Amino acid sequence: MLESRLISLLRKNKDLGVKISSNLGKWGFTATKISNEASFSTLNQYRLLSSLPKLAPSRRNFVRRTFVNYGLRSFHQLNHKGVHRTSFRKISTVAASAAENKEGLKFLVIAGPHARKMVGIWLFTSAAWVFSMVVLGGITRLTRSGLSMTDWKFTGSLPPLTDEDWLVEFEKYKQSPEYKRVNKGMNIEDFKFIYWMEYAHRMWGRALGIMFALPFSYFLRKGYITVRLGFRLSGLFALGAGQGLIGWWMVKSGLEEPASEYVEPRVSPYRLAAHLTSAFAIYCGLFWTALSVVMPEPPAESLACVRGAAKVKRLALPVGILVGITAISGAFVAGNDAGRAFNTFPKMGDTWIPDDIFSMKPLIRNFFENTSTVQLDHRILATATLAAIGGLWLSARKLDMHPAVRHLIGSTMGMAALQVTLGISTLLSYVPVSLGAAHQAGALTLLTFMILLNHTVRRPSPSLLKTLPSVAKMV
Repeated sequence: MLESRLISLLRKNKDLGVKISSNLGKWGFTATKISNEASFSTLNQYRLLSSLPKLAPSRRNFVRRTFVNYGLRSFHQLNHKGVHRTSFRKISTVAASAAENKEGLKFLVIAGPHARKMVGIWLFTSAAWVFSMVVLGGITRLTRSGLSMTDWKFTGSLPPLTDEDWLVEFEKYKQSPEYKRVNKGMNIEDFKFIYWMEYAHRMWGRALGIMFALPFSYFLRKGYITVRLGFRLSGLFALGAGQGLIGWWMVKSGLEEPASEYVEPRVSPYRLAAHLTSAFAIYCGLFWTALSVVMPEPPAESLACVRGAAKVKRLALPVGILVGITAISGAFVAGNDAGRAFNTFPKMGDTWIPDDIFSMKPLIRNFFENTSTVQLDHRILATATLAAIGGLWLSARKLDMHPAVRHLIGSTMGMAALQVTLGISTLLSYVPVSLGAAHQAGALTLLTFMILLNHTVRRPSPSLLKTLPSVAKMV
């Protein structure tokens, strides 16, 4: 009687039969295992249950109860599915679950969804930490605090704890060119402020190293991380360790006597650009890797959406490179204090192009050391970036693509407009600390959007492409 009821149930629900068949191996029925789950026919269902009378009575009753309990749970799950709604916030979850059983897809984390979630959270947290480091570094520079500490140790040291310790550090600073030419007469309370700013920036970086290294060691020990991911993260960790050396190399250039007594002491714009570029590279590497861990497959509803994403990718990659170049040009603006010159817009003073943009020899020096040329370059690059993102947004409106990709392009366009507005406001306001820091944070935010866009329009794996319809279904 029970066998006939189970056969009737399996006839009505093919998916339930497939689920039961796929779990036979767990109960030891290798002789009745079906080789092709997709073709689980009624005949195979009969064969499956016909083996029950051959078992011992106690074993047969156990299997019957197991089948009935499992079948009822599976039948409930198969007939009570919720309505799926696409949202950008759920992209990583949907993409990861869709890729769970795809052949040929290589995961960076191999210990299952929970491990991927843990590693992803750790990497996103590390990227956010680097983001905060970039903003804190910008505030340190804008408050002219970067040259307050005249020595450096790789492991760091305790801050001054007594009045005598503070006086010793203050005397060291008094020997620097910045104190003699810019801050002469500064009292010790003002010195404490700039010292704490630089100290916080250095220690925040060292804390990031610890926060990265400890979970990395744990995940390696647990066997969560593949060899490919391990090498990539080791390279990012080494770059992070080198970032401290680059930072001191930059600060050291500001502690040297300037070539002329009329030149204000400041760090080398080349070294400042190297320091900022390194920070951006670490951030981009961490953010891209975190996305790859939690979103191994890009969102795709149909082959038409895949083709649309491919067209977007051809534009998104060069636009992303342009965003990065514009951000790096901002480092030369900061290194030359070019933001405090020509505080007018759209003209530079009374002219569109200053007369001295090619006054230095050799000619190439003007693009990195000439205040007029550096600011003009940054204006041109910023305008070109806004125009390029605007062109990307306009061209994408005519393409078939996943709704999340469309929303992301619109958000990128809005962020680009906001960043240009911040840049103009910072210039017209003579670079206040608040706007200057917001503009630097905006540059990294815009770069974040471009990284996310390029990651989202990747080509899906061949196994996912085989399952996609030609056109997305209308809901």
